[in-house]
Amino acid sequence: MKPRFVLASASPARLKTLRGAGVEPEVIVSGVDEDHITAETPGELARLLASLKARAVVAGLDEHATVLGCDSVLEFDGVAYGKPGTPEVARERLRSLRGRSGVLHTGHCLIDTNAKQELRELASTTVHFADLTDEEIDAYVATGEPLEVAGSFTVDGLGGPFVSVIEGDYHNVVGLSLPLLRRMLIEVGIPWPALWTTTRRLEYDESEAARYDETHGGLARARAAALAVHSLLPGSAASSSPPTAGGGRVLELAVGTGIVGAELVALGNLVHGVDLSSAMLRHARIRLPGHVAAADAGRLPIAGRRCDAVVAIWLLHLLDDSEPVIAEAARVLRPGGVFITTTEKSEAGRYADGRGPNESRSQDALAHLVAQAARHGLTLDGATTFPGPLRANDQTPLYPLIRLRRTD
Repeated sequence: MKPRFVLASASPARLKTLRGAGVEPEVIVSGVDEDHITAETPGELARLLASLKARAVVAGLDEHATVLGCDSVLEFDGVAYGKPGTPEVARERLRSLRGRSGVLHTGHCLIDTNAKQELRELASTTVHFADLTDEEIDAYVATGEPLEVAGSFTVDGLGGPFVSVIEGDYHNVVGLSLPLLRRMLIEVGIPWPALWTTTRRLEYDESEAARYDETHGGLARARAAALAVHSLLPGSAASSSPPTAGGGRVLELAVGTGIVGAELVALGNLVHGVDLSSAMLRHARIRLPGHVAAADAGRLPIAGRRCDAVVAIWLLHLLDDSEPVIAEAARVLRPGGVFITTTEKSEAGRYADGRGPNESRSQDALAHLVAQAARHGLTLDGATTFPGPLRANDQTPLYPLIRLRRTD
């Protein structure tokens, strides 16, 4: 049985680091007030804060879990630097750091309630900063990025070019040491691969991919799907979302042969697609040249808040667990962006075939999707339908399509 693994941190960078390593944690923010906690050394402060966060989350659990708390502190000239909070403080710190070095300490506290163990460790990495100009510092502070990160810099974001050299674990500077976490997990009896999360992978051989469109409704169904998606995109006549310049910037998950994506392009949208099937992608690259890539929909190689819309047509019903995909869609959407997905596909087909409802929960069931989406800041605010191919019994299924909008 897969362990329940909880990240006691609101840090997007830590979540991204774990996701990049194949781990999809449950995120529970501790609510610990960091401002009034002190310790004898910066390293001890980082370790203490990590412990307080983990313990606070464990105290609120109603079932067993493995909880990771983390906190980072930059030590510079023997002083601990946390989040600056204001542009003035961030600017002053960056001017002090330029051309010099500091030590980034990240405290890790792992509590396993099954094993009744609490482990506390510290990882430290030396960071050498570039000799920044005042203009570079002002521009960086104006982005807002340095205000909410330890030491007023990031290595995985806009601040990356301002870090000259790192001595030690790169991931530790981002906010979480993966090698250290692996060792801690082993101590409580959890092998690292036990935490890996994978979405169901559907691979097609070349012959299957070549006839996929023909056997799944062809161009007529693709056009119907694209028109329905387009009606729910930001800026469309039927959409309540703010318009976007030059059509919607759409990321299509499980793009397949690219047949729907190409129709969306014809409607004036900029479409990028990802898929895991190499055979499907060979066809998609013809329809969407330069705009498709091999990627897992549950672990997208895309920075947060970059997309106007994420689209998933006939994907979620195939998965054993749709939440990782929904979580990724929410992560890459800009505020006000929309996740558009088919829903109740299995039920539409069952009714068209004269069968009864599926008693087991489907991963694209509407109530299930809406509940999952709400956990990731997505709210249902639009819906439509489009027709599928005519069935042998002269029934034409209508496929529901919903729009979930990112509200933050």
